[in-house]
Amino acid sequence: MPTDARPTSQTAIEDALLADALLGGGLPEEAERQLWQASQSYHLDDVAEAHLKRAEALAPDHAAVLIGFYRFYFYKGRLTDALRIAKRCLTKAAVENHLPPHWRDVRPEHAEFGSFDHMLPRFFMFTLKGYAYLQMRLGNLVEGRLAVQKLLDLDPSDKIGARVLLEVVDRVELDDE
Repeated sequence: MPTDARPTSQTAIEDALLADALLGGGLPEEAERQLWQASQSYHLDDVAEAHLKRAEALAPDHAAVLIGFYRFYFYKGRLTDALRIAKRCLTKAAVENHLPPHWRDVRPEHAEFGSFDHMLPRFFMFTLKGYAYLQMRLGNLVEGRLAVQKLLDLDPSDKIGARVLLEVVDRVELDDE
């Protein structure tokens, strides 16, 4: 490997590991097969969910499994279930980023949230955005707004597009008045 191609920091190593995990790395072959079968049986809710549960039993808290559950629940309109998974993802993202356990306690100096070059903070940001969106969709506008404001606090340049969610909640609140 050329010298300049080697990771030069712990962050680069962690980013590579997370990228690998998000792409299925470290996932047992049988869990990967169960995820594939879940995607193939998406139209059969009970069958697809059973495959997801088998994958989870084989690889609890693996990012690929959590993302599979999240997408399944989200696209099936099972937003409460999707929110439950989003909360698990937030916990995972906080641990992997060495952040405080609760997203409200995370500060901009804890990680490079404004950089898409750092996968671990990006994973946290996208997870928090999903959490905020689901809270809003479920009618929890105050919680959703707080999560969006946290996103903007962590990344004032708004690379993740949180400001759009803030505009949506502003409009909904105006309509309610």
